Amino acid sequence: MYLLKNGHVVDPVTNTDEILDVLIDGRIIKKVAKDIAGDTEAAGAEVIECTGLTIAPGLMDAHVHFRDPGFTYKEDIESGAKAAARGGVTTVVLMANTKPAVDNVETLHYIQEKSEKTGIHIIQTADVTKEIAGKELVDMDELAAEGAAGFTDDGLPIMDAKLLRDACIKAKELDLPLSLHEEDPAFIEKPGVNMGKVSEELNYGGASHLAEDVMVARDAAIALETGAPVVIQHISSGVSVGIVRAFKAMGADLYAEATPHHFTLTEDAVLKYGTNARMNPPLRTEEDRLAIIEGIKDGTIDMIVTDHAPHSKEEKQRPMDKAPSGITGIETSLALGIKSLVQTNEITLMKLIELMSTNPAKIYRMEPDTVSENAVADLVVFGENENWEVKEEEFASKASNSPFIGWELPGKIHYTFCDGKIVYQA
Repeated sequence: MYLLKNGHVVDPVTNTDEILDVLIDGRIIKKVAKDIAGDTEAAGAEVIECTGLTIAPGLMDAHVHFRDPGFTYKEDIESGAKAAARGGVTTVVLMANTKPAVDNVETLHYIQEKSEKTGIHIIQTADVTKEIAGKELVDMDELAAEGAAGFTDDGLPIMDAKLLRDACIKAKELDLPLSLHEEDPAFIEKPGVNMGKVSEELNYGGASHLAEDVMVARDAAIALETGAPVVIQHISSGVSVGIVRAFKAMGADLYAEATPHHFTLTEDAVLKYGTNARMNPPLRTEEDRLAIIEGIKDGTIDMIVTDHAPHSKEEKQRPMDKAPSGITGIETSLALGIKSLVQTNEITLMKLIELMSTNPAKIYRMEPDTVSENAVADLVVFGENENWEVKEEEFASKASNSPFIGWELPGKIHYTFCDGKIVYQA
């Protein structure tokens, strides 16, 4: 039993924003009230003083790669879960581009069984197409029946529009989200860097924003026509933000993700951080970054996710055109949300928690975590304005491919509780 004393409870589910005590008994929140300490029901509880700290629902990262099976030298389910807990994340949605791919029940079951032993909640998507080849749909009915949380070929676009429409019809029938990686290869000379001033300086080629925009426009139209719940993944282009906004206004059941790196950094980061700033889709211009923030503010963008993409140091030390894209992001996401969005007065902390906890749960057909009596005790306790330094040697992930190493960030996490147990303590 734990008694969290005098914490600033910020909970979008109940719209609570005040100093309260939280009593955890087993895996359940037993009581949320002022000054519980004298209550007989709190007798024997371990007291954790939270004066000056925020208590919020556990975060949910709905776009994560744990690389298991197939690429466990980069990350595995156990190390990924530890990284999540250190980042205040109690629920993750894993992408399906593993090896073998999650296009079959056996691989799905392997991940589900391994995930049960981690201490956090791990939800697994399945692929849309067999072997992520974009040619033939998986058995979506069977995979959904076995617990797949949604469908995605993340990492690759689905170029066959009719095949995607068929997948959308089935996703609508199953009422499960279909999440889409939007990059048309026709507009990519070389991946990972925005086609613009930086790619010209590096003589690299780059990836045009058109690669994203044309796919988002096509797929938003298909989403509107089919009524399917479609998620536009890791949006990077301001034009695409506008497309999503327009199709939402027309009634499409459309959602969009944004990552901390896309609303914090621009293409200039490639010059400073090299391959640790190589992303798919790439970091773009300051205008794109500001358009993403506007999309976050007006509800066009529904959730903040990390696209946590761990790679080995050896891989990231290769030349730009041979290094893999992506960063390890799950341990810095809350901090970057506070730094780039809350401390700049773009959004409130309440809105940030909604984007990082409440909304992802709703989109993935789950009950959102809440700091409420009788709710499961999935919580994060952090100092909103308490600074900490991002140190390579302190990552819980196997990987440290991050441009944010050496940055001083706010939002130091003190505790993460999952099912009432402390899964991370600073």
